[in-house]
Amino acid sequence: MSEHDRLSVFKTYKLYVGGKFPRSESGRVYEVTDSKGKWLANAPLSSRKDARDAVVAARKAFGGWSGATAYNRGQILYRIAEMLEGRKSQFVHEVADAEGLSKSKAAVQVEAAIDRWVWYAGWTDKIAQVVGGANPVAGPYFNLSTPEPTGVVTIVAPQESSFLGLVSVVAPVIASGNTVVVVASERAPLPALSLGEVLATSDLPGGVVNVLSGRTAEIATPLAAHQDVNGIDLTGADEILAKELEVAAADNLKRVLRPQAVDFSAGPGTHRLTAFLETKTVWHPTGSLGASGSAY
Repeated sequence: MSEHDRLSVFKTYKLYVGGKFPRSESGRVYEVTDSKGKWLANAPLSSRKDARDAVVAARKAFGGWSGATAYNRGQILYRIAEMLEGRKSQFVHEVADAEGLSKSKAAVQVEAAIDRWVWYAGWTDKIAQVVGGANPVAGPYFNLSTPEPTGVVTIVAPQESSFLGLVSVVAPVIASGNTVVVVASERAPLPALSLGEVLATSDLPGGVVNVLSGRTAEIATPLAAHQDVNGIDLTGADEILAKELEVAAADNLKRVLRPQAVDFSAGPGTHRLTAFLETKTVWHPTGSLGASGSAY
């Protein structure tokens, strides 16, 4: 049989929720096209129920992920980078289609995204030293501040940077022990849905990252109001939607990272690592302080 006799095997893209690949419970899909309007695939059109299911999965995974050692989280993030490296050609193809880039420019984006996973993998067991520490106090006490993850975080992924931007907002939030529900770029969701396939075959526990595709406003609105979501990153929301989501998020005092102009190719820094961290301060008595100092 010559290759011209083969049937085309089209990829069926699915959501990634709780470590599994469900279709939307609504049964809906929507057409995804490239920058020139050519059809690429049908992606799941997520519903409010899908969003709620993703929060349940993220909450279920939170205890194990936040309780893992920082070193172990770093190993798992590095493993994801290894696997992305092995599937680089697939992501170059998808990013080129999604963003209307040449293969060489798409390759630069994908390589930067892989490097960013490695960057955040290295930070997992170092961020506590940077933002935590012992505090000087007047009295016979130790006073120690340590960072802890906020909980379940909703991320409205960047609309234009379908892969580098996506990795830049997801990796730091899970590196510090949070679990996430990602609303993929509405126009270009395919790299995000493919990332789910990589995460599923890495060591990342199911539910730590959940990927939804569809209409950004339709999915993000119930997530912003959800009482079991602890934080929301509005990077991919436009000005009007961001304001609506921020108001909805106030109901249970969610942490909100407001949208701002970001050059994802620039050095990432640590601000996204710390955006969804809480500081726990512990006071511990040392015993009596004599003339020569602590008797502890």
